[in-house]
Amino acid sequence: MTNPSDVKLSGKTIDLSALKQRVGDVIGVSDWILVDQAKISAFAELTGDHQFIHVDPERARAETPFGGTIAHGFLLLSLVTQMRADAIPPIAGIAMGINYGFERVRFISPVPSGSRVRGRFTLAALEARGPNELQLAWGVSVDVSGAHKPALVAEWLTRAILKPERTS
Repeated sequence: MTNPSDVKLSGKTIDLSALKQRVGDVIGVSDWILVDQAKISAFAELTGDHQFIHVDPERARAETPFGGTIAHGFLLLSLVTQMRADAIPPIAGIAMGINYGFERVRFISPVPSGSRVRGRFTLAALEARGPNELQLAWGVSVDVSGAHKPALVAEWLTRAILKPERTS
């Protein structure tokens, strides 16, 4: 089996029949994303979550065990979409994908400002939900460079709408 930290699919698409054979496997690992204070502060502005542990480096250094500011858990969760797009090419024959939601999300460890994170995607399940629709369950782990534990683990459900078959 390939080392999961080295999984990077080549090519422009993944064949659906081949993907069905990969349930239980790590399908892709994204490139690293820098989570710096500018990104954390922009997320705070967007969401209105201005808790000092995210936006006040001096106070966070003085009053928390983190040594400075940390990323919002929901910022990391929102980056999962970008990570997935980087780690997993489009599936051949799919007209569109739909975010169906999460079965479980856990924020395991903090992400200090200035850290790099990446997503690791394991195909947990793939099942038909109708003649032109599939549901995919992805095990997601967000790694932090240099850390022993992931920042986030989740089970993400997506739906894939198949392109209609054309008849001549």
